[in-house]
Formats: sequence, structure tokens, C-alpha cells
Amino acid sequence: MRKLFFFIPVLLISAFMLTSVGQPEKAFTAAGYTTVVADTLSWKLLGQIKYEKKPSKEYPEGVMYPIINSTLKAKKSKPIVMSGFIIPIDNKTYALSKNVFASCFFCGQAGPETIMGIKFREPGIKLKTDQYVTLKGTFRYNDSDVDDWIYHIEDAVIVKGR
Repeated sequence: MRKLFFFIPVLLISAFMLTSVGQPEKAFTAAGYTTVVADTLSWKLLGQIKYEKKPSKEYPEGVMYPIINSTLKAKKSKPIVMSGFIIPIDNKTYALSKNVFASCFFCGQAGPETIMGIKFREPGIKLKTDQYVTLKGTFRYNDSDVDDWIYHIEDAVIVKGR
């Protein structure tokens, strides 16, 4: 009898998982539902980064510059889809983070590779802290300005999570 009580929930969970496999995500648009592609970048890929200490005019003792891997270099200026948590920088600027605000880059819980600067196509968008969104835009990386984000998503639009 115990095996039956164990078997039924396992069967139900398996059936649920099998029915969800292969169904594309949907995003609501004014024209109805449209298919949204899966993320084309991952936080794991963005995290595959090395650093090299180089001298700098502003930092005479040297500073760590990112070395971007070849996979990310190939995605420069290409359209991407990326998901993450919204982190407000100021009243008009947001970043996309791998982690929620409480454990994001600013709190010392992660590195600078876990956050992306966002430049929205439509200015003036209002979002909430830790809101989980999927963005579509153009990928850009920065390997020379230590006062800027390493990764950026430009001309960004929200395709899920609004």
C-alpha cells in the first residue's frame, strides 16, 4: 500500500513534466501571443571570464581588466535574449543581475560578471527591484573601461515578466 502512495505522486509529477517539455514559452503582445525564444546567453557563459592586471592612469597600482572569451566575442553586436533580476541603479537606470538584490554584485556576494547594464529601447520604463524579466536586445561587452559594466544589453525590450 505504501508503494502505491509513493507511485501515484511520482506518476503525476512525471506526467506534468512530460507535458511541459517541448512547449515554447509564450509572451503576451498587443497582437496576441507570440513565441519567445529561449535565452541565447547564460549566466554560466558570462561567468567564464578571466582577468589580467594592467596599469592604468587612474589606478597607478594597476587594475584587473576582463579577458572576454571567444564565444562572447562572437556575440558582440548580435541579438540576444537574456533573463535575470532587475536591479535599480538610480531613478532611470537598471541592471540585469544573475542574483536578487540581497546577494548581487554590489553586496559583495558575486563578481562583476553577474550583472549587465541595460539600455532600453523605450526610455522611462519603471520596474521593480528583483523583478524577474527576459530581455531581448543587442549584446555588447566592455574590456577597456574599468568604470563601466563588463556586459551590456542595448536596445532592450522586455519579452517576458512585465
